[in-house]
Amino acid sequence: MSAITKSRIERITAVLAVFCFAIGASAFAQQWPAKPLRIIVPFPAGQTADIVTRLFTEPLSTALGRQVVVENRPGSGTLIGTEMAAKAAPDGYTILAGGSSALAINPHLYKNLGYDTLRDFVPIMAIHNTIFAFCVNPALPVKNISELVALAKRRPEEVMYGSSGPGTPQHLAMALLAAAANVKLTHVPYKGAIASLTDLMAGQISVTAEGIPTVMPQVKTGRLRPIGVSSAERTPFLPQIATLQEQGIKGYEVLGWTFFVAPAGTPEPILERLSTEAVRIVGSPEVRKRLSELGLGALGYSRERSAAFLKSELTNWGEAVRISGARVE
Repeated sequence: MSAITKSRIERITAVLAVFCFAIGASAFAQQWPAKPLRIIVPFPAGQTADIVTRLFTEPLSTALGRQVVVENRPGSGTLIGTEMAAKAAPDGYTILAGGSSALAINPHLYKNLGYDTLRDFVPIMAIHNTIFAFCVNPALPVKNISELVALAKRRPEEVMYGSSGPGTPQHLAMALLAAAANVKLTHVPYKGAIASLTDLMAGQISVTAEGIPTVMPQVKTGRLRPIGVSSAERTPFLPQIATLQEQGIKGYEVLGWTFFVAPAGTPEPILERLSTEAVRIVGSPEVRKRLSELGLGALGYSRERSAAFLKSELTNWGEAVRISGARVE
């Protein structure tokens, strides 16, 4: 057999293999779903990602004709649930509600991670974003970011900020502010936002950057004073508070978010169906109203836009991790 003939046969074989795979995937997708779907949430019940995910279960169940259930798999900074989803069969029956920590920060934070965001997952839809509010104790003589920076320059390393732990979005948001303003702040990590905010309200620390949904109750009662927000434009949730960009921190924008993603290899027709239904649901008046009540900005991006956004955020959060020096072994 000549080399040319052999090469031609190999090309034909490859084309037939792809064709057969496409036919098989299409047939499988036509039968889907034949059983309930699960959405893995790598957080305990009651946290924001869990609450948001549960907004989708009933309308998605109705649209697909099969039950959609939430499976909470918290632990190890979202690693347990995220790794479980990455290793799940790519058959359209497992979805991950992954946040910025799981999908964009942890890949840069951990030396040996059990998954690769871009290799092991494919985006279905970007659901919402979370804006961070920079808050101080009202007793602190600081009413804006400029005054906080001035205080930090007068008292290097004495201004302490709390976070939910090393490498969390809250930690990185503050580290990026310190780097951009060229000031030295002291990081005090806590085991969760509640502990951090409790010490902030008690005056044990000076400032924190926390998601607007988390701080709004304390802001409304006057127990915390917001001095800036992390979005590029002012947020309707705190319209009177200037962005960091408005306050001289040029180019500053830090957002948390939640995505629906599926294991890589999930058939395209299934991904398209899930994306179409999810976008429709997040665009409904009921869900948009509920997200607004939670202090979250509805996104509802297409698969293509979600994929581009995820790649961009993976790069942005990687730079934040590098600047912060955070590392978890």
